[in-house]
Amino acid sequence: MTIPWQAAWHGARRILCIRADSLGPVLMCTPALRALRAAAPERHLTLLSRPSSALALPCIPELDAVIPFAAPWIDHDDPSRPSLAEMAMRLAERAFDAAVIFTSFSQSPLPAATLCHLAGIPLRLAACREHPHGLLSHWLPEREREHASRHEVQRQLDLVAAIGCTTPDTRLSFDVDEASASSLEARLDAAGIDGNKPLLVLHPGAGAPARRYPAQLWPALLRRLATDLQAVHREFQLVLTGDASEAAGVAAMIEAARLATRASAVGAGGRSGYGSAGGARITAHSLAGRLTLPELGAMLRRARLLVANNASPAHIAAALGTPVVNLYALTTPEHTPWRVAQRVLFHPVPCRGCLQSTCPELHHACLAALDPDTIVAAVLDLLAATPQRPAHAADTPLAFVDGA
Repeated sequence: MTIPWQAAWHGARRILCIRADSLGPVLMCTPALRALRAAAPERHLTLLSRPSSALALPCIPELDAVIPFAAPWIDHDDPSRPSLAEMAMRLAERAFDAAVIFTSFSQSPLPAATLCHLAGIPLRLAACREHPHGLLSHWLPEREREHASRHEVQRQLDLVAAIGCTTPDTRLSFDVDEASASSLEARLDAAGIDGNKPLLVLHPGAGAPARRYPAQLWPALLRRLATDLQAVHREFQLVLTGDASEAAGVAAMIEAARLATRASAVGAGGRSGYGSAGGARITAHSLAGRLTLPELGAMLRRARLLVANNASPAHIAAALGTPVVNLYALTTPEHTPWRVAQRVLFHPVPCRGCLQSTCPELHHACLAALDPDTIVAAVLDLLAATPQRPAHAADTPLAFVDGA
């Protein structure tokens, strides 16, 4: 990139970083945030993102502040949000020197660029399909017009490299404080989970329906995990996570699998259980709706392995070096867990790369056709392959190469 670009950004000290969607994409920006900081350690970095993502501020050391905003080009149904004019005034009051707009290849940066232009932020950087004219002061032509060819993390690193910001450490960031680790211990004890035994964490949820392994398949998966783990890892405990809206569904999965403890069956603490199908001693516990985001991070840090859809816990686990078996819908290839030991599982389908939140073909075959036995085999294989923790890896390929 040209020297004038780097010179223009060299003096930028107060930078607004925009990633307007969910926590997973925000975490995949953290290596780029680290690069921005490395170029000028005294920089002050503020994230503008949806309110749920803003909760991650204590866990992302590269950030100094967050501005919660349900951007209308991402979140369409939030009548409580401020208008663009009002938000522009709020941003103007903070006197930012520059803004870096992080997007996926399928998103336009121009709505965010318009907001930054109205706020009077002089330097505005993004990748863009069309010529932005005055909306961006510096921009990279969008090279991935039809299909992703880079991991999302690499995309954001390439963006900030254009203004001279690089870092040798490209791992994701997620810090766990001691207070959250301590409060997790209390929650485990209240749920009847023995903190001295290894945990295998499972996260059935995801932000979009197309990215969720079908709920009706989870009981069979839980039963097989309990039975097969019993043979080789007798001390394991299965712990399921999710938000409050998913708690009832998670409890139903455990009950259908007949892996609930007596305590979870009546909704109280305690350690006794009535066993499971096939007589396996391993039981499952639900912490859905019971953990703060930092506590979830604390649990994933101590977990032996995570089984999850393409959702934010997979990226938290990657940041912490926890191995991930990723049930990966083929809606888009560039969001696999970054730089961590993993097994990415899906069923090949011709409609891959659809970029849709719900299956446009209505069969959901990229996940629905993924057999629980395949998932259990991947869990056992990855456990055997990762005796040491953390299990960071050198690089992460795309889940699939569209068109190949």
